[in-house]
Amino acid sequence: MRTETTEERQELGVSGEAKVGAGAPNGANGRPERHDTIVIGGGQSGLAAGYYLKKRGIPFVILDASERIGDAWRNRWDSLRLFTPAAYDGLPGMDYPAHPHYFPTKDEFADFLEEYAARFELPIRLNARVDRLARNGDRFAVRVGDQRLEARNVVVAMASYQDPHVPDIADDLDPDIRQLHSVEYRRPSQLRPGRVLLIGAGNSGAEIALELAADHEVWMSGRDVGQIPFRPRTRIGRVMMVPVLRLLFHRILSVGTPMGRALRRKVLGHGGPLIRVKKRDLDRAGVRRVPKTAGAVNGMPVLEDGRVLEVENVIWCTGFHPGFERWIDLPVHGDHPHEPRHERGVSPDEPGLFFLGLFFQRALSSNMIQGLRRDAREVVDAVAAWRDSCTPEPLRGRSR
Repeated sequence: MRTETTEERQELGVSGEAKVGAGAPNGANGRPERHDTIVIGGGQSGLAAGYYLKKRGIPFVILDASERIGDAWRNRWDSLRLFTPAAYDGLPGMDYPAHPHYFPTKDEFADFLEEYAARFELPIRLNARVDRLARNGDRFAVRVGDQRLEARNVVVAMASYQDPHVPDIADDLDPDIRQLHSVEYRRPSQLRPGRVLLIGAGNSGAEIALELAADHEVWMSGRDVGQIPFRPRTRIGRVMMVPVLRLLFHRILSVGTPMGRALRRKVLGHGGPLIRVKKRDLDRAGVRRVPKTAGAVNGMPVLEDGRVLEVENVIWCTGFHPGFERWIDLPVHGDHPHEPRHERGVSPDEPGLFFLGLFFQRALSSNMIQGLRRDAREVVDAVAAWRDSCTPEPLRGRSR
């Protein structure tokens, strides 16, 4: 294991957090805070990375923009539940505390993340939004407001769903139409009375459409993303969950197989199949599935087949992109829009930079809770190997 120099020992606390002078915007004596490893993102990915880093004795700090651990889940729509039962919702070292077949609400899972961080005493700084990640010699420079931090290693533990994507069509719609992105939607009372068009036919669009259909005339516009052939909450679903999630999603559909690589190219940026809501559920509820929205005519949305829909509300379920190019000032951005270049989470361009929580990072399960343990362990193994390779031979194998 890598050992810090005397200077670094003076600047690093036991947990890996720098000792900050009172009132100083940076580290002691006005210098940047120095860390061994910085984890950017305190959601389930960042917490899992923290668990394995602590287990290996690697000093680190987690930076998260939220006011409270789990807020990324709390700030989603009210009726949301996890797509997987509690048996698959635990994190490394801690199972989810509920009946194995129970499907937690988003608030319950957020509370679980908070309990997880407390149980393992993970060093987390909240209200710490990273504005810039760049290089400063042999270290990474991280800017958080007026604070400057430096680290030899950085793990960007953020999902591929950070910045909401809203097409330019939105600007052409009548200003009287109530427009929301799915990240802003909480409950039906936010909408105007009248008709609703959901643009985007993935899981978020289907779940919200089904909820709104009780009181609104609803159209759902977008391509057919398919659906898994069972319901997770049924007895058959419980039986099928293991082979589908563990074998198909976790091992067969991975970057290590031709089938997995082909699927990744197909669905990258478009999401996966419907999981809980089925097409017949939408049909029974009266949701009308229509082609993709192509533009606007006289302020109203027009479909690819030329139909114009007169609606009072539009909800954009058009996904997100990571937004990495907005704040990562490093040559790591790939050919696919917004997708950083990486090899199973390891940056080939910037040694010491790692990613965790990306869509299809290693397999279709990578951005699912049940796929996180393997990916987090593998990424932290890579962090440890990189630290060892940078350590002079006499220092290897010594601990602090």
